[in-house]
Amino acid sequence: MMKYKGTFITLFPIFMKKIMIEQYGGAVTKKALKKAPAIYRDMLSKVDDIGADNPMAANIYMAFVLMAIWKAADGEIDTESYRTVVKRLLTETPFRKFIGKSDLRTPEGIEHAKEKYHRMQAWVDAHPQYKDKTWDFNFDETKHQEGSYYHFTRCPINSFARKYGYLEVLPVCCELDHMLTEACHGKLLREYTLATGGEVCDYWIVSEDSVAAKNWHGVRK
Repeated sequence: MMKYKGTFITLFPIFMKKIMIEQYGGAVTKKALKKAPAIYRDMLSKVDDIGADNPMAANIYMAFVLMAIWKAADGEIDTESYRTVVKRLLTETPFRKFIGKSDLRTPEGIEHAKEKYHRMQAWVDAHPQYKDKTWDFNFDETKHQEGSYYHFTRCPINSFARKYGYLEVLPVCCELDHMLTEACHGKLLREYTLATGGEVCDYWIVSEDSVAAKNWHGVRK
């Protein structure tokens, strides 16, 4: 059970309402946004506790809002159009000001990102009671010459989605990784996600102007 926090379940519907009405109409939007908070609370009551102060906890709080709204629509929100809604949320609304504060086009930006990921792992190391429930960072600075690389073999959102029937919408939540990286002028290059049956979620993050980004032909997952 995760501690309830209402930030995202309060803000996201405010920013999403207009976009959703344009995409799905007023009736579907009203139903989904009305039912979502109760579903969100129920999801938090069932998910494994990874620590409310865990720097990765925001991933759960954010993803669960999107999953709850999708669930609340009772099948009237398809995942492809929902991906468009989420992208518009991050690029066309005031939520945009909360992301994209780093510049991954610079060496300093890449180093700042690396330090952030290592601090997240350091938090887990300092809180062993959550070690087997939260994400596991596996770093490999030798794998690629450009950017930063790490991967996960464990994701509590993936585990929850498989257990409680949210696997269909989970890839939309994974798309947040790409969108948030692009907001920082970076590119996430990945081949696998746990959501689509991979053994890992890999994160190779480079500048949007890098050779790797320009030559990348992998599948966006």
